[in-house]
Amino acid sequence: MKIKIMSKTHVKPTKPVLGKKQFQLTTFDLPYLAFYYNQKFLLYKFQNLLDLEEPTFQNDVVEKLKDGLGLVLEDFYQLAGKLAKDDEGVFRVEYDADDAEINGVEFSVAHAADVTVDDLTAEDGTAKFKELVPYNGILNLEGLNRPLLAVQVTKLRDGLAMGLAFNHAVLDGTSTWHFMSSWAEICRGAQSISTQPFLDRSKARDTRVKLDLTAPKDPNETSNGEDAANPTAEPPQLVEKIFRFSDSAVHTIKSRANSVIPSDGSKPFSTFQSLTSHIWRHVTLARGLKPEDITIFTVFADCRRRVDPPMPEEYFGNLIQAIFTGTAAGLLAAHGPEFGASVIQKAIAAHDARAIDARNDEWEKSPKIFQFKDAGVNCVAVGSSPRFQVYEVEFGWGKPEIVRSGSNNRFNGMMYLYQGKAGGISIDVEITLEASVMEKLEKSKEFLLSEEEEEDDGKKLTNGHVNGNGNGFV
Repeated sequence: MKIKIMSKTHVKPTKPVLGKKQFQLTTFDLPYLAFYYNQKFLLYKFQNLLDLEEPTFQNDVVEKLKDGLGLVLEDFYQLAGKLAKDDEGVFRVEYDADDAEINGVEFSVAHAADVTVDDLTAEDGTAKFKELVPYNGILNLEGLNRPLLAVQVTKLRDGLAMGLAFNHAVLDGTSTWHFMSSWAEICRGAQSISTQPFLDRSKARDTRVKLDLTAPKDPNETSNGEDAANPTAEPPQLVEKIFRFSDSAVHTIKSRANSVIPSDGSKPFSTFQSLTSHIWRHVTLARGLKPEDITIFTVFADCRRRVDPPMPEEYFGNLIQAIFTGTAAGLLAAHGPEFGASVIQKAIAAHDARAIDARNDEWEKSPKIFQFKDAGVNCVAVGSSPRFQVYEVEFGWGKPEIVRSGSNNRFNGMMYLYQGKAGGISIDVEITLEASVMEKLEKSKEFLLSEEEEEDDGKKLTNGHVNGNGNGFV
């Protein structure tokens, strides 16, 4: 793939925002300093892009995006700032309209004249579009010296690729897509955004945590399915794959999980619990674990409505915590899908305001900065959410063809859930696994759900049964 960077500039808020602003990072933000920048990739198809001469493309596409970015940064100005530390080592987001060293958002324009949209829609991972997304392998901690948001817009033969890298210590997925939808809204002609961000991080947690960061652990020391006892061992070859679960498949999976009525009076399993249990069980089977081996399920859960008092959906920052649970591989294999769904459901239900506060208290007494890989042994970990309306990010030239995560923050067992482009309750699952495990998963008719299985289960479905707990997600 031949990509030529044509220009690189920095975009600041169009109107300077009230002088100098500082926002202390909270206990919810700090654990992500040793993660990598959170990358997103959106691909748009232009029927007439080839007909746009360079000055027209620059004016009608690039300048439109940059002008809209400058306007939306008036509301999301924290993204135009930088990470900083005070004299005691407390991290914060710092914005100063008069500080020339704070350079705003990095905005690059590139050309890849030989690349088509179809070239980039394969289901086998991120390798094809890696060069179209900035900040590969860049830690969030480097936000002390880099912009907190980098954008790369690449003109393709018949479309536009937009790669973005957000500093994950500054915002989570909910805030990311709030920003993206607001930026698109301005580019479509709105005079102001419809939903203002809630910027006061102190309302979520106001504890000063003095952090003395050391270098991240050697990746060979992680216990995530790698050989910690033999640091010279070759790490397993990992591959990525996108599995698309249609409306019918999701209904089938949810119906199966709810076919056994729980004896303890618990609620019906949600779509999230049913689908992730299905994936957890089949990944565990494909890994060929021993019955006594423990497998961990991890979900990065939105806590906006879980904390006390609840925070608004528009809260800008990180308000997520990792929820961990686990069981023996033999138990997952021996039971139906309702077993794993119950394990997940109970872990999520137990993560209430009291549990969140206890986790924060414990962390503040002895802060530990984890790597993104530290999700547990033989893990399946979940990020992103199908609740995010990613296919509504429309800048004025149509909805995206695909929306994906970049190559950062991927490890053995990590998956990202996205709204399916087909709409309804369809869900796209991006997952990274060892090559041999992925091969088994791809051949599993029970995991993929053959059309025959879907038809058989479809005859049994009733809306009341399938949607007994709504289409809820963590």
